Amino acid sequence: MKTPESILKKQAAQAKVSAEAKAQSDAARKQKGADKKQFIANAEKYAAEYAATEKEAVDNRRKAKAAGGFYVAAEPKVALVIRIRGIIGVSPKAKKVMQLFRLRQIHNATFVRLNEATIRMLRLIEPYVTYGIPTRATIEKLVYKRGFGKLSKQRIPIADNSVIQEGLSKVGINCCADLVHELVTVGPNFKAANNFLWPFKLSSPLGGFSKKTKLLHYLEGGEAGNRGEEINKLVKKML
Repeated sequence: MKTPESILKKQAAQAKVSAEAKAQSDAARKQKGADKKQFIANAEKYAAEYAATEKEAVDNRRKAKAAGGFYVAAEPKVALVIRIRGIIGVSPKAKKVMQLFRLRQIHNATFVRLNEATIRMLRLIEPYVTYGIPTRATIEKLVYKRGFGKLSKQRIPIADNSVIQEGLSKVGINCCADLVHELVTVGPNFKAANNFLWPFKLSSPLGGFSKKTKLLHYLEGGEAGNRGEEINKLVKKML
């Protein structure tokens, strides 16, 4: 019995679709393998760069000490800002600054590039936030543990590098190592990388804030304001 023409056409169409799907799958597998090698190479390159920077700082300190002087490190380029108070009693100007920094909820945290303008804005909102200089380890922990990307205005968890590739490949950031490096070094694409990251939603710190001292400045024994490198200890409690 002769096979109907319609069935032959259907079989040919299905064979064509399955062949195309197989070709796409093979291409994707090859691309994934190539990307993985590239990401590992990038991570190793950045690790060597970080080690060289740390060694240079140590050497400079030793030279300065041997010469009887002091070594002054470069000014920090990025700050981590955490909102610690709610919406009650916030002035309109402070509220606007916190909106610009994307700190719309309590315990939200974002990275801010430090310059004269942003330092003035941080001083304006000091009673409602705490901020400081994050270490590379803190930035890595935040991205790996609490990192969410913004894709099509949606909050997508950074479960693998494909999320970062989809959002930032156009600026040359394709993996977590690239993203962390851009944030640590405050590179030319810092703004794009920072805007891609959804504000970090941190937990209440282990042990909580004291009711008596929460409203005071950090230098007065409170929680608000600039706490320098001590911000890393607070982040560790809030992760």
